[in-house]
Amino acid sequence: MEKVRLNNGISVPYLGTGTNTYGKENNEYNGELNGDFSALESAIECGYRLIDTAISYRNEAGVGETIKKSGVPREEFYITTKIPADDQYIKDKDTVRETLNQSLSNLQTDYIDVYLIHKPIEDEQKLRHTWEVLEEYVSNGKIKTIGVSNFSIEDLKRLDQFATVKPAINQIKSNPTHWNNEWIKYMFTEDIRPQAWGPMKTTDDHKKQLSEIGESYNKSWSQVLLRYQTQRGIIVIPKSHNKDNQKANLESMDFLLSEEDMKKIDQL
Repeated sequence: MEKVRLNNGISVPYLGTGTNTYGKENNEYNGELNGDFSALESAIECGYRLIDTAISYRNEAGVGETIKKSGVPREEFYITTKIPADDQYIKDKDTVRETLNQSLSNLQTDYIDVYLIHKPIEDEQKLRHTWEVLEEYVSNGKIKTIGVSNFSIEDLKRLDQFATVKPAINQIKSNPTHWNNEWIKYMFTEDIRPQAWGPMKTTDDHKKQLSEIGESYNKSWSQVLLRYQTQRGIIVIPKSHNKDNQKANLESMDFLLSEEDMKKIDQL
């Protein structure tokens, strides 16, 4: 798997899997937890090593148990989780520490590879003390990389005013319905790596155009779309409950789009 080097010197895979519907009834985000992590098991069997979860997904423990039972050495995984912006998780430094320690326990690991703030924290003091505790956990080795999610340019600038550790990743929506190119350009300027959630959301018209581009590469519309993102330096975390689709997503990394086709996709 092709990897990208973050601003802290750590390299992570360009492509991973989301988990926000894993372990839930009817594969629905708000579904009751049912302990069925077969989709994550098959993703790991296919070769996925970047695994993205979050406290708000309610399935950290199941993700951690599935990773542990996989038989794959812990050091091969890059586990991402996220702290919500709600008071019950961030009201003061001790609460933040309790939250991070619970994630470590849920995920059955001594360290977490990537820990993100899931959404912007509007209260300046809470943002500051949350980030300071994340920096503390980096210094003691319990977290390798810290970053944010859904942070606008202004949110990133607010954080930059006091952060002593620059966020390495900002996980944002990026797909043909909303590329968010202004954010992405700013992040590259600041050496913050964009990571796309919902990278497969598109329209039928977009799928038709992407399929036409894919014909010369013998690739599907979804593989072309994923490769466009990774080829321009964006980490992607598509999610599927189907093993064949999981394999196909990984196979988006074994070809290169021409400069002309990259420009066509950029105009979608």
